[in-house]
Amino acid sequence: MRRDVVSPLDEYPIHQAPLPVTWAATSDRNFYDRCYFNAHDRTGEIFVISGLGWYPNLGTKDAFLLVRRGDMQTAVHLGDAIDDDRLNQRVNGYRIEVVEPLKKLRIVLEETEGIAADLTWEGSFDVVQEQPHILRHGSRVTLDAQRFAQVGTWSGSIVIDGEEIAVTPDRWVGARDRSWGIRPVGEAVPAGRPADPPFEGMWWLYMPLRFDDYAMVLIIQEDPDGFRTLNDCTRVWRDGRVEQLGWPQVNISYASGTRIPTGAVIRCTGAEGRPVTLEVESLLPVALHLGAGYSGDGDWSHGMWKGPGFTERVTYDLGSPEVAGKMMFGVVDHVGRATCEGATGYGLFEHGALGRHDPSGFTDWLTLAP
Repeated sequence: MRRDVVSPLDEYPIHQAPLPVTWAATSDRNFYDRCYFNAHDRTGEIFVISGLGWYPNLGTKDAFLLVRRGDMQTAVHLGDAIDDDRLNQRVNGYRIEVVEPLKKLRIVLEETEGIAADLTWEGSFDVVQEQPHILRHGSRVTLDAQRFAQVGTWSGSIVIDGEEIAVTPDRWVGARDRSWGIRPVGEAVPAGRPADPPFEGMWWLYMPLRFDDYAMVLIIQEDPDGFRTLNDCTRVWRDGRVEQLGWPQVNISYASGTRIPTGAVIRCTGAEGRPVTLEVESLLPVALHLGAGYSGDGDWSHGMWKGPGFTERVTYDLGSPEVAGKMMFGVVDHVGRATCEGATGYGLFEHGALGRHDPSGFTDWLTLAP
């Protein structure tokens, strides 16, 4: 029987290729369309991270919600077969409702494995369209993504094993991003000939921060020798002004014997060469490769087929030496408290120092901070 491919979205003038909207314009198995959210109450006592992704060429969709409190990091994973109704962003009991595009969203997780949430997002400033993010290994494109980011506030509630946590916008803030394009997802594929030269690592810093009068979004990526392949630092003011903050100089402090940052000092350049100094400290870290499905997660990865109607709950005790030792070998999200020109702000302090990075003194994959 022929399967229809035309969907409700095809009623709208949004096509970018001579194909139904549900068909990706590329046959690359790694095509994805994903959103990410984080939420915290500024205290460093709780950090919530969540997201949903569609993988048309893998035939899958999935979602997750992760909570860290104290040393316990708990995640719920959901997965199912993809469908053609892209206007209904749902994976099992998890859904995202677009109340007002680019301004207001609602995330609902019906009770799943003891965890539930009903959270409404309000953007505090306009979204920031980030620069295209492209990576190659030799001649092969491994990442080609478009992204936008936003900072805002949350309201609603989270329930964990019967305990309800009130989420109010006077305390709860966070950041979100949406990205789509090509990135490694799903099951691993045969590697082919080893890369020449071999992959030696990458250094990554991403900080969407919310202040009372402006939002600041910084995104930097560097090669092992410190060559910067992505550089973007933008400040969006409440009155709509957009200010570029030049070529930031970054000094990150790491906890001794780890690669986990405790804070950073970032020196930027404002209009007419005026120096702008940003200082940020970590209040609570969450390893994205321990339950959130990002690169290096040994238990669950985005786009991996787990069967129809899949759900599971996993918990990590970060006080365990075995688990704690894994944290530094992936990208870590931190509740970040920042100061800039006398103002205090909060947001995401995301960092990964993977493999060699000469400016940081990391000579190989195992070098740690003194």
